[in-house]
Amino acid sequence: MTAPRYSGLATFMRAPIAEALEGIDIAMLGIPYDGALTNRPGARHGPREVRNQSSLMRSINHATRIDPYALCSVADVGDVAFTSAFDIEASHRQIEAFVADVAAAGALPLSCGGDHSVSLPILRALAKEPVALLHIDAHTDTWDSFQGSKFNHGAPFRRAHEEGLIDPKKTVQIGIRGAQNVSEGWDYSQSSGMRVMFIEEVRAKGIPAIVDEARAVLGNGPVYLTFDIDSIDPAFAPGTGTPEIAGLTTAEALDLIRGFRHLDYIGADVVEVSPPFDVGGITALTAATVMYEILCVLAEVRAASART
Repeated sequence: MTAPRYSGLATFMRAPIAEALEGIDIAMLGIPYDGALTNRPGARHGPREVRNQSSLMRSINHATRIDPYALCSVADVGDVAFTSAFDIEASHRQIEAFVADVAAAGALPLSCGGDHSVSLPILRALAKEPVALLHIDAHTDTWDSFQGSKFNHGAPFRRAHEEGLIDPKKTVQIGIRGAQNVSEGWDYSQSSGMRVMFIEEVRAKGIPAIVDEARAVLGNGPVYLTFDIDSIDPAFAPGTGTPEIAGLTTAEALDLIRGFRHLDYIGADVVEVSPPFDVGGITALTAATVMYEILCVLAEVRAASART
């Protein structure tokens, strides 16, 4: 961490590259896949550019004073290697197998995608029972089939609900916005029991109140955190597939993550960074910073569980 930040191989947060999974507390991995997109492509390039921008991260969080590297063994375990990138379901099976290996080794996975469809196979690998879902996004991603595919990036949490991977009564979707041609996704989330917090509610209530209510919904059981970069306003994060204006500011996004400390996390992901649509690397830098904040939260939880 003390080497010049412009030197060496680009890994997530300049963490060491893992030779094996054993002995790792938090495994950061890339999922360079965007075969399930419905709009602008390029999220397959996200992990590489987020790694590059994450070279700017340092050790100690100025707000929480968490040093994840002092608390845990943290490593970059590389990318999911795809052999059937044109087959969504086959690619999802490869993601599931990779994450299952990480979990079997006792590590918490922190993933960087990739389109949002990758959250479904991650949940398949991790959720042994219906888990709570903390979902920060512009979209509910509970639509159904698109162009003949039930596994597009607008549908992962509908499929996860159908498969019994998430508990809808313990699911919170924060920052939802953007006009739609049909209300199907919003309707499905709300009718199934998910708590949908549209951006207008977030603005009216403020981050502390949103955090308090969301924590009450999530409860004390296992939680999975998924963060779509399009939850952030495109003024701060233009490089994404489905940008929606009037989103979270970067400050609000970090306050949200810091507000969700001490939950029983089983893993997390940051998705939908599309470098071809980025401007000066600002979206990848934002994603790297969000990923670092999540790393701090995961490390604090992992270290606390090791002490008990």
